[in-house]
Amino acid sequence: MTHTTIMRWVHQYGPEMEGKIRRQLKKTNDSWRVDETYIKVKGQWMYLYWAVDSEGNTIDFYLSKARNKQAAKRFFKKALAFSYVSKSRVITVDKNPAYPIAIQELKYGAQQAINQMQYAIASEFGVNFGADTTARVNGSSWRNYKTFCTNGGTTT
Repeated sequence: MTHTTIMRWVHQYGPEMEGKIRRQLKKTNDSWRVDETYIKVKGQWMYLYWAVDSEGNTIDFYLSKARNKQAAKRFFKKALAFSYVSKSRVITVDKNPAYPIAIQELKYGAQQAINQMQYAIASEFGVNFGADTTARVNGSSWRNYKTFCTNGGTTT
């Protein structure tokens, strides 16, 4: 058996195994520790980003050639994408200036997506999302609107 055969197996079966294994992982908590270090991989120096929760459970890791905002943002997006990962409440980081910028951009992007979704709902159904994020439909609350729809168009 040659090393190329093993490499083909890794490429063919690795993603399938990862999908099955990740579903079995224990849910992480919402307090993260994030760090990066410089390591040599196949003769090339790369940055290894990793995150663990406060109990030491690995959340995710990421290899990058650069230590910048884009790499940090890709790492956080990748870490947040898994279903076994609790959304972070607290993220403890080192003094890498890229982390706060990446986190802020991700928050801004998420808020933009929410705003676009609310706009689409408002234009389609006439729903107005107020400052308190309570949905209003034609002046009445969402609860009244749901009652209106389930009672065949009457509010009584």
